[in-house]
Amino acid sequence: MIVGVPREIKSDEKRVAITPTGVMAMVAHGHQVYVESDAGLGSQITNADYEQAGAKILPTAQDVWSKADMIMKVKEPLAPEYPFMKDKLIFTYLHLAAAEELTHEMIKSNCIGVAYETIELPDRTLPLLAPMSEVAGKLSPQVGAQCLESARGGSGILLAGVAGVAPARVTIIGAGVSGQCACEIAVGMGALVTIMDINPNKLRYVHDIHRGKVVTLMSNRGNIEKAVTESDLVIGAVLVTGAKAPKLVTEDMVSKMNPGSAVVDISVDQGGCIETTKATTHSDPIFKVHDVNHYCVANMPGIVPRTSTYALTNSTLGYALELADKGFEKAVADNEPLRKGINIHRGRVAYKGVAEAWDLEYAPFGG
Repeated sequence: MIVGVPREIKSDEKRVAITPTGVMAMVAHGHQVYVESDAGLGSQITNADYEQAGAKILPTAQDVWSKADMIMKVKEPLAPEYPFMKDKLIFTYLHLAAAEELTHEMIKSNCIGVAYETIELPDRTLPLLAPMSEVAGKLSPQVGAQCLESARGGSGILLAGVAGVAPARVTIIGAGVSGQCACEIAVGMGALVTIMDINPNKLRYVHDIHRGKVVTLMSNRGNIEKAVTESDLVIGAVLVTGAKAPKLVTEDMVSKMNPGSAVVDISVDQGGCIETTKATTHSDPIFKVHDVNHYCVANMPGIVPRTSTYALTNSTLGYALELADKGFEKAVADNEPLRKGINIHRGRVAYKGVAEAWDLEYAPFGG
């Protein structure tokens, strides 16, 4: 199979969809890899690195898309890439439940869209979302601490506090991979942390891991409202696989937070779990609503691209090799988790959460 890796064009996105090691594996399996010139520079991977691994460098994105059978990306296709999608197999993060225009463009293009974020193992874990959830979770207290600095319009509270002065109060909504990672870092920074989830087993795990140093609460409106309005920093880490995130923090709750407080919405890729969320970029990441700083960057791991690229490709390569080795039809027939990654198939919506988000006909692959 011919595999194409274009340079990412989303604002401030410096990750790349394959490493030289991944290229070597593809070539060893008999496949050809084309990489757009300078696609890896943001992750400190040069054209020469790719060429030494066996890839061929092409000057433009159009060159890469036109030659490839399968396109590997990090983020969803953007408008300049829509004309290239026709009949292609596209393997990337799609987040279509928060992207109506892209959904319709992919339907029109007769492409196959396999989304990293909906590949799901029998235990309901998401192996290709987990590494980026881990990165975003660990970043969130770090960027949240910056949002509390007075230079950024924050309240001037140090997350860790000092002797004789209380640390910041941090509430994390969602105890999945990103929420647990956010909790780990926030506790390590010395904050007073409360974490919520609807799953008592996840809360029990967090309680045991942190030996009771974290307040664990069941996620319901009353608990959320009380915790949010008393917090210096709120981290939204809610995920419903392949669907829009529920709006658990209302604008009214945000309006009752202390001036200069902050929210970080990791769920922004799926529309966000905070009502006042709107997607921002790394070059302009923060906005204010009701005098509360909001950090809602839709590609948070892109700010640490070297780590993120290698963490992501550690997980995606095996599935990409299976698609390349067997071809799409046989690969998804043999691999049920991979089959769950199919969001768009030849003009039809093949993932229920996406169909429901945009009131489209749901046509499961093979159904």
